Amino acid sequence: MFFVNRHGWSEALAGIKSPHVKYICPHAPFMPVTLNMNMAMPSWFDIIGLSPDSQEDEVGIKKAAENVKALIDQEVKNGIPSNRIILGGFSQGGALSLYTALTTHQKLAGVVALSCWLPLRTSFVQGAVGVNKEIPVLQCHGDCDPLVPLMFGSLTVEKLKSMINPANITFRTYSGMMHSSCIEEMMDIKQFIDKHLPPVD
Repeated sequence: MFFVNRHGWSEALAGIKSPHVKYICPHAPFMPVTLNMNMAMPSWFDIIGLSPDSQEDEVGIKKAAENVKALIDQEVKNGIPSNRIILGGFSQGGALSLYTALTTHQKLAGVVALSCWLPLRTSFVQGAVGVNKEIPVLQCHGDCDPLVPLMFGSLTVEKLKSMINPANITFRTYSGMMHSSCIEEMMDIKQFIDKHLPPVD
């Protein structure tokens, strides 16, 4: 499983790891971010604003997705079939995981999208998703998230339902959760991973 993170999530995942699953947690590079007064911070791409109609860093998003696809290709070369790979991430990492899964040529096992949104959502037309039209998606969001409001999650799940099989999308919300995680969410993630990456005999 690839968990496209910023910092701290490898520790959070330690409590739910399954022994037969390899976890790879690449860190975002440091780069100047417009929303952060152009100061450098760990970021996969530039963030210009936090409203649904904010301008997006299309070049940066596509470049970051290509980097994740290269990591997937490397694991496939190492002998792990792509349909045994789940992409996941929190916030910007979740956004990048969704975008990558919907644009890759590799058939994946699933996506875990936490407290995030679908980048460049207007560039996706109905039915334009390639090999991952049937991909299972676990999307999770706190109902008190001040940074990426629950509305972003709701808009994302509605967009996803127009692109991939709605029966394969699970949208979970957590009462009182802010831009963070909780035990219930971690248990939902574990259940999703165990379901879609069962042990191989």
